[in-house]
Amino acid sequence: MTASASAPIRLGTRRSALAQAQSGHVADALAAISGRPVELVPIVSEGDTNRASLSVIGGTGIFANRLREALVAGECDILVHSLKDLPTAVPPELVIAATPPREDARDVVITRDGTPLHELAPGSKIGTGAPRRIAQVRRRAPHAQVVDIRGNVDSRLARVESGELDAVILAAAGLSRLGSESTLHREELGLAEWPTAPGQGSLAVETVADAPAELLAALARLDDEDTRLAVTVERAILAGLEVGCQAPMAAHAVVTGDSIRVRAVVYEPGGGRRIGLDVTESLNRGYIRRNGSGNDADAADGADPMCTARGIGDSAAHRLLEQGAADLLP
Repeated sequence: MTASASAPIRLGTRRSALAQAQSGHVADALAAISGRPVELVPIVSEGDTNRASLSVIGGTGIFANRLREALVAGECDILVHSLKDLPTAVPPELVIAATPPREDARDVVITRDGTPLHELAPGSKIGTGAPRRIAQVRRRAPHAQVVDIRGNVDSRLARVESGELDAVILAAAGLSRLGSESTLHREELGLAEWPTAPGQGSLAVETVADAPAELLAALARLDDEDTRLAVTVERAILAGLEVGCQAPMAAHAVVTGDSIRVRAVVYEPGGGRRIGLDVTESLNRGYIRRNGSGNDADAADGADPMCTARGIGDSAAHRLLEQGAADLLP
């Protein structure tokens, strides 16, 4: 493949305000790095047209499949995904060329008066469509009523403002990227007691495996190694459990120097039982020569740190299964 050095880079994105906002951030950064204009190409996915509950239609690939078809067909040059919505299996003709620095991975509770989630009155209506969040709400606020909702951020906030709902659970990263301003109150939920979806807060920039070398090199400069290592572990856990991204499970990893701390929890859908682990492992990356490609690093002496990260995630998944996690998963 070849491309004119002055031709615009076409960035495929969903039409939602959040998708457009996060794609715009990547577009600006890529334009500054590459010296080429980057134009957004709006694409409608099944997740944008099918309004059924995610727990019913299944979330795996619902936001990504149509975009990937457009990329392979040459309708665009790159895609920007919310990594938590991306299936763990990457088609062989595609590559995740960059994972930019991660935003806040926490969930937040939005209420009218600032009442903490666990103190909401019995019968309070809490809106969320994610099976993980539903299970977590049922543990944290067992006397509340969970309302299965879909819709963009503004529509969810409006349902709290109007009094239709008493609270909604949203991703902090989405609110930050949208720059949402509201008089509603926010309660940040700590990751230790309320871990979030694998990849939450992270973006994935995807392109075809045979993309021009200059495009791959420019995308590599958007990549953040600590983010890639962390989400590689998280997504390996998800893959090892052999469930989709709408499963009632959470995984969050944090890199500190040469070690990575991993917290993962599998929830019973009703919120009754949970199985979790909290481990710290070595990444062995002190012996690695980075190749700067934005993909898996080449090893000079020792293990590939991305292979090590996948192994840590796979091991964590096996430990969860040994503890009985399969009995809780759909």
